[in-house]
Formats: sequence, C-alpha cells, structure tokens
Amino acid sequence: MSPGEAVAIIGANGAGKTTLLESIAGLIRPRSGQIVFDGKEIAGAPAEKVVAMGCALVPEGRQVFAALTVRENLLLGGYRRGKGEKTDELLDSIYELFPVLKERDRQLAGTLSGGEQQMLAIARALMSRPRLLMMDEPSMGIAPVVVKE
Repeated sequence: MSPGEAVAIIGANGAGKTTLLESIAGLIRPRSGQIVFDGKEIAGAPAEKVVAMGCALVPEGRQVFAALTVRENLLLGGYRRGKGEKTDELLDSIYELFPVLKERDRQLAGTLSGGEQQMLAIARALMSRPRLLMMDEPSMGIAPVVVKE
C-alpha cells in the first residue's frame, strides 16, 4: 500500500473481514500465516504494540466508552502518541474534522446519536496518528445523510 491509498475488503457475512482486521490490530491471534507491517512481523503482537507501530482500528458497532465524555474518549485514543505531540493541537485538528464533537466535548459519549458516536470512534482512532487506519463497517447503522457528510 502507498500513503493515502484506500483499500476495501469485500465479502459475504461470515467471510472473515472482521477477523482479518482484528488479527491485524492485535485483538485476536491468527492460527497461521503472517501479518507484516512496515517490514515487521506483527502476527500475535499485543494490540498496544500494534497501535504504537501506527495501526488503528475503528471497530464495528462504534464501541465508544459510554460513561466517559467525548473529550475523555479522544484522550484515551491518543495515549500512545509520541511525547513531542501537543494534545491540544491534536484535539484542535480532530475538532476541525468533526466540529460536532467540539460542540459535545463535555457530553457523555453514550448520549450521542449513532452518527456522532461513529464520528467519535473514528476521531478516537485518529488521535493515535495512525499510518494505517482500519475501519470495520464504518457506515453501519448511520443515517445516509451522515454517511454522505
């Protein structure tokens, strides 16, 4: 893959798309084969190491931390960032991409609409400044207007 390239994985329900993404992300251990990222074997590596290498997963079904605020969710997404990066500058860039999240900064994530929760899940992944962003069913359950936006 090249920087900026988008790749889609297409298949029937149960074909293994989610399993593939979760294997790359370090959430499940593959039974066989190799997963190589940036020239390094990562199959079976713990998720926190995979994130530190520059891979982030936006899981199916959003999975935001409902009892935490929007801001707290975002800060959790950036916990593996390099120390040189300013948190406020990173938050500002996220809020520029998703202005509604800035408006809801102190709101509990569980009270957001489905579309807003999906934006939060994507923004949380972007907080780690990934070189590879994987999104599992990013538009599932989202209003067509929000998907288009």
